[in-house]
Amino acid sequence: MDKKHFTTVGIALGTATLCSALLLGGCGSDDSTASSDKSITFTAVKVPETDAEKQSVLASSKVVIDGKEYAIGFNTLMRSGDVIGGGTFGLIYDKFGNPVKASDGSNFISNDNDFSSLIFGKTDGKLYNISHFETVPGAMYVTELNQDKTTGKLTPVRTRNIDFSSFNGGWVHCAGSVTPWGTHLGSEEYEPDARTVDSVTGKISDYYKNIAKYFGLNPDATDGSLKALNTYDYGWQIEVKVNSFTDVTATKHYSMGRVAHELGYVMPNKKTVYISDDGANVGLFRYEADTAENLTSGELFVAKWNQTSSTNGGSADLSWISLGKATDAEIKAYIDQKITFTDIFDTATPDATTNACATGFSSINTTTGHECLKVKTGMEKAASRLETRRYAAIKGGTTEFNKMEGITLNPDTKTLYVAMSVVDKGMNDNNATFDKGGPNHIKLPKNICGTVYALDLDSSYIAKNMYGLVSGTPKTYDATSAFASNKCDIDGISEPDNVTFMPGYNTLIIGEDTGNHQNDMIWSYNLKTKVLTRIQTTPYGSETTSPYFFPNINGWAYLMSTIQHPYGESDQSKLPAAEAKRGYTGYIGPFPAMSK
Repeated sequence: MDKKHFTTVGIALGTATLCSALLLGGCGSDDSTASSDKSITFTAVKVPETDAEKQSVLASSKVVIDGKEYAIGFNTLMRSGDVIGGGTFGLIYDKFGNPVKASDGSNFISNDNDFSSLIFGKTDGKLYNISHFETVPGAMYVTELNQDKTTGKLTPVRTRNIDFSSFNGGWVHCAGSVTPWGTHLGSEEYEPDARTVDSVTGKISDYYKNIAKYFGLNPDATDGSLKALNTYDYGWQIEVKVNSFTDVTATKHYSMGRVAHELGYVMPNKKTVYISDDGANVGLFRYEADTAENLTSGELFVAKWNQTSSTNGGSADLSWISLGKATDAEIKAYIDQKITFTDIFDTATPDATTNACATGFSSINTTTGHECLKVKTGMEKAASRLETRRYAAIKGGTTEFNKMEGITLNPDTKTLYVAMSVVDKGMNDNNATFDKGGPNHIKLPKNICGTVYALDLDSSYIAKNMYGLVSGTPKTYDATSAFASNKCDIDGISEPDNVTFMPGYNTLIIGEDTGNHQNDMIWSYNLKTKVLTRIQTTPYGSETTSPYFFPNINGWAYLMSTIQHPYGESDQSKLPAAEAKRGYTGYIGPFPAMSK
């Protein structure tokens, strides 16, 4: 199949809905009968078996909503490298507006398409798509869309790169959300470690060094020119407001803290934001804005896991520790002053035998490993936002979560869902490396297939507990089987990543970013029936990024679906042509409007 410009792939491969034999959480309010008269059932997609199927995008071809059947499929809006209205989708630009060059000297076009939102222009009322590219340097694109009034089909009209030069560029833009007030809230993941900056050359680790290209610098320079870079410029939430195609405003919210942001998700009160932190030994954060619809100032909190069970993915009561209040302007002032790690902390070397820290120093274990740190006098606010995870650990928060990914909300029951891609490392009980010198709050058995957790919220949208809802199951397949490359049961989830919810329909959508399924998948999970249905599979080596549900866009509903870097993580030998590596930004649907 020529996948360059196909618009719909809706292949019904198997009709039986897959019943999950997975680990299910029995607590909480997910069995609510809210909106019990509404229902949605997808036609299931089979697991790809042939090489042709494994190279294709397969998606549910039909859906039954409230008893009525509709034809749906996967629709490609854009692929990386597409030229639309004069703009090249995914072309990465530097601070001066010039294309960044790839290693071969060509213009660098990213295949790392990630989160994709639908929002309306505040001034012109037109429909726009904001798209992430998860690279260093990063990029976000704004694309004007046309919506067919008869069919609901979306078509790109023109696209362009959003200028981030005012805050020295973007960084590893991963997942995101749409705020209740209609702006796009995007992320910067895997913040660079300020402690590792070479004081002579300014170099940082190889993973991050390409940010130098944003400034027209040589990433491998040793002449000190890289000292102009500032690691604290990156690792933030970015809010994008669209007035029109030519009038787009992007703002970094420094008061929300600096971590490996997977995404921030705003609650219906327009003040509470949950923030997931991706990586090993990370934390779960909650931000309380001072003013509704305004994320420029507020109080930041970190969760503390108080374990109550180790079964079914584990469960815990949550308490919240304040990291203090701050404003964007206060934290931006620190960055502009070129504050350094050593300005914020004193450090000590842990005892080689006991792992203990010297008197006055806190023993913590975060993404950067076991450290002995002490916040310098008067630097608490700087530490809370520039070194949020480290400061959270010092204050007693839990920094043992592993690969924390997507967040979504069931507004009918006030239940939050958080995906943990792999239950491992700091989440294990007394892990020799990842619990070293830390409090060992989380004590769970390893599960390489991951768990989606539920969190019950109180009337103020504060999470009071956390428990496993649905988990993947490790499984070994015969070496001669078409499924031999799979290490997790193909009829269940594997390494859940982004999640989204269909309000009123008791349906959670779960996307994968996994090496334990050969082809990453998207699932629908019915909270009432506990039925899991496979609704999309993606080509070799890709991730299913950005499942995000929009229940009513001018009378139509859309389930956004982005396919990142085909052949990028595995099975490179299966690549039929360079063309097939281009990422997809698209959607499953269209559905009829599904507002409650």
